[in-house]
Amino acid sequence: MKTPPITERASLYDSLEKMSTREVLQHINHEDQKVALAVSEVIPQVEELIERILPLFAEGGRLFYIGAGTSGRLGILDASEIPPTYGLPPERVIGLIAGGDRAIRTAVEKAEDSRDIAKDDLTSFHLNHRDTVIGIAASGTTPYVLGGVAYAKEVGALTAGITNNPDSPLSRAADIPIEVLVGPEFVTGSTRMKSGTSQKLVLNMISTTLMIRIGRVKGNKMVNMQLNNAKLVERGIRFIVEELGVPREDARQLLESYGSVQKAIQAARTQ
Repeated sequence: MKTPPITERASLYDSLEKMSTREVLQHINHEDQKVALAVSEVIPQVEELIERILPLFAEGGRLFYIGAGTSGRLGILDASEIPPTYGLPPERVIGLIAGGDRAIRTAVEKAEDSRDIAKDDLTSFHLNHRDTVIGIAASGTTPYVLGGVAYAKEVGALTAGITNNPDSPLSRAADIPIEVLVGPEFVTGSTRMKSGTSQKLVLNMISTTLMIRIGRVKGNKMVNMQLNNAKLVERGIRFIVEELGVPREDARQLLESYGSVQKAIQAARTQ
């Protein structure tokens, strides 16, 4: 009998239903501790990806995440946080999920089983050679993701694949394979657990490092964040006070006048 891929192998634990609540929690936590170590092993591949994205992004290229189920939702989550956190327009980093927006909350039957749907989704954005498409699939076999990566390569876009199995079809198809080998899941096959956590960590690394490298962060601060609630306004005022050493009320007036922390700081220093 053929050995199943890592993401489908039996859990290292059995009789889960007989465990106490404390035992379940401790074992899940023990498995989760393996995730960051597995992610550390793929830093060279993530570095290569970011270095190749940078010149494309500088030319106006976009970053696309494509996935199904949990993987698709994680891509959408990461993309959706770029505008409020770093002030970029939403069309620069885009998350696509098999089945469309309805699939964010509810599973869409067989949506991930079609290679053509991803091509159609990407075609609607006029994908081109300046863009980057990152396919996310724990198994590395999801047809929707494979179809999207194949189409991206047809138009000359840079491609990467984040997966949790070695030598998967996604790894073989992508220009830059990122294989995060977290081992079998605590609940056999439940890739929303360690696999999903590893994907979230890698996406955090990609988008955060990219935003830092293109100048959307100063020091360690989100100086381009959107000021769309009271908490963020207060954070912006604090950033200006810390950076310029001005009284709080002056910082508030600067922020109100220029609309962003970065612009306020730049204006104050050129006066």
